Amino acid sequence: MKLDAFERYPLTFGPTPIEFLPRLSAALGGKVEIYAKREDCNSGLAMGGNKLRKLEYIVPDAIQAGADTLVSIGGVQSNHTRMVAATAAKLGMKCVVVQESWVPHHDAVYDRVGNILMTRLMGADSRLVDEGFDIGIRQSWENAIQSVWDAGGVPYAIPAGASVHKFGGLGYVAFAQEVAEQEKELGFTFDYIIVCVVTGSTQAGMIVGFADQDRAHRVIGIDASATPEQTRTQVRQIVDNTASLVELGRPVREDEIVILEDYAYPAYGVPSDETNDAIRLAAQTEAMITDPVYEGKSMQGLIDLTKKGFFPEGSKVLYVHLGGTPAINGYSYYYRNG
Repeated sequence: MKLDAFERYPLTFGPTPIEFLPRLSAALGGKVEIYAKREDCNSGLAMGGNKLRKLEYIVPDAIQAGADTLVSIGGVQSNHTRMVAATAAKLGMKCVVVQESWVPHHDAVYDRVGNILMTRLMGADSRLVDEGFDIGIRQSWENAIQSVWDAGGVPYAIPAGASVHKFGGLGYVAFAQEVAEQEKELGFTFDYIIVCVVTGSTQAGMIVGFADQDRAHRVIGIDASATPEQTRTQVRQIVDNTASLVELGRPVREDEIVILEDYAYPAYGVPSDETNDAIRLAAQTEAMITDPVYEGKSMQGLIDLTKKGFFPEGSKVLYVHLGGTPAINGYSYYYRNG
């Protein structure tokens, strides 16, 4: 593969740690060894997270385009818009982010804490728009891009999650290579990789990277979108685009794209009782804080799959913690008693 052909602007500390989770493993029966790849600890920029890996490959294009304003979109508690705001602050650029009402959740401080608080604190122009959830291209985002032109600026458009951006999958191709290097140091290979999927480019990049190692089918995507057909279609598109970009050398097979639909209920951004139980278990066994939108649901998937015997005894499972923890502040009523 030709990943090195693409310029990368460093926004992260470097390789993220892999941590064994002995108490969580024991709580789930002790037959499977669970590890976490701590993408939530990947940077000093506004608490980091998976979006920064993607933005490292997008920033050089923004600079080359002569942009002075990054323009993106997400929900009210979007991790992605927080990371775009952080990147703009670090680069000395302006930032406009559209924050739509993607989540049917009405905590009293939902639009004033967590991700959106940090986004505003970093100087981004955060525009609340009363529109529902959709991972596709949005009119409100296109309007924001045009508003920058109208004001005499030079916008650079970054779609939701950076996912359908032409370079959106590259960061997680690099992730797969990083895991392979760490496995050499650890002295073993992971049997499964668990990752949350919504807009698609995190898992899609992993699929391409691990396809190069002939184990993409071991990447288990846990859908949190509750629109799984749209997500699967988008993951497929990003996989094909990214595989072509890095010259993977073969098509990615349909059976190499594994997305489980069982854990996204009742809706995107709304935790079920089982999601909340998973958040509590990870917190109380490992002090690892997950959130109700993304990581709580992939943790729920990991726990349920382990309990059901999905992973053969003795398996080593890598749970990818993508970040997103600040969103938990918008759900304070759920966790007021722990």
